[in-house]
Amino acid sequence: MIQFDTIDYLRSGDARQRQAYEVLTSYAVLDCLTEFTPVLTGTIPLQIYVETSDLDISCYWQKKADFLSTLQKCFGPYEGFAVRELHLAGSETIIANFFLQDFEVEVFGQNRPSKEQHAYRHMLIEYQILSVKGEEFREQVIALKKQGYKTEPAFAKLLGLAGDPYKALLQVSLDDLP
Repeated sequence: MIQFDTIDYLRSGDARQRQAYEVLTSYAVLDCLTEFTPVLTGTIPLQIYVETSDLDISCYWQKKADFLSTLQKCFGPYEGFAVRELHLAGSETIIANFFLQDFEVEVFGQNRPSKEQHAYRHMLIEYQILSVKGEEFREQVIALKKQGYKTEPAFAKLLGLAGDPYKALLQVSLDDLP
């Protein structure tokens, strides 16, 4: 299993993953966020990205003001920098977006440990599903994403999951996969 705690696995990945590694390290993105236990999540780690896929980074903040200050200090100068605050699933959430080279970067922070956030949990489940279902399934996910599907709805459609795809995916048992 890939160790998603670091981005080291990207160095030996495909061209887009190696490019992501280079961007994240040359701009010291994760280093800047160290105190917020950053974890790269989303489609690039799983090789189910499309051309417009961004680099999603989940963070855990305990003091909102410190997180906001770090985002502004580290990423404020970058193209397209914007921060918004909202509530998602009952959690106060801060999202920063900006561009580095060919990537849009989205830093997602909640006052919840990074590995307990839905993005990380979804990624682990998706990784396990891809491991079981194989290359053809991965290609089907990518095809749906190219048609405009978000990742979790694409998985839900292919697996025949009913209801909210984001919630349904968290309930998937590998033993029950079709």
